[in-house]
Amino acid sequence: MIDNVGLGLKGAWRDAALQALASVGLESRAQEWPAALSGGQKQRVALARALIHRPRLLLLDEPLGALDALTRLEMQELIVSLWQEHGFTVLLVTHDVSEAVAMADRVLLIEEKKIGLDLSVDIPRPRRTGSAKLAELEAEVLDRVMKRGDSERAPRLFSHG
Repeated sequence: MIDNVGLGLKGAWRDAALQALASVGLESRAQEWPAALSGGQKQRVALARALIHRPRLLLLDEPLGALDALTRLEMQELIVSLWQEHGFTVLLVTHDVSEAVAMADRVLLIEEKKIGLDLSVDIPRPRRTGSAKLAELEAEVLDRVMKRGDSERAPRLFSHG
């Protein structure tokens, strides 16, 4: 897996790849093949591949969609902690309203190629799942989505951390 993380890099990249794997909790699995990993671990490797380049902007398009509920929550926490540690900007595309509100400082609801809702999420971190304020903001987004009608395609949510 370490070769996967360091793919395309030149020079002495192994230490940087190990550090990137350590930042996502997979340093001990560095010598394993990607096929031996779970879905959540594969997502962590994808994050490590991005982190090794020290990005200022991290684009995530439905990165957690195929994960089970517990792994999804763990990955949300990991992404937020990496964002706080490294200080990059995250643009997260998701159809999951709870995920958008829990992770973002700002939620944009895209409707018919326009911003239909621009919601500031001014809740201190760490955020508690199930808090009344998070539920209130989720309801605001869902109310807007439901007003579009059931026959239309679900809008995409862009979260900005």
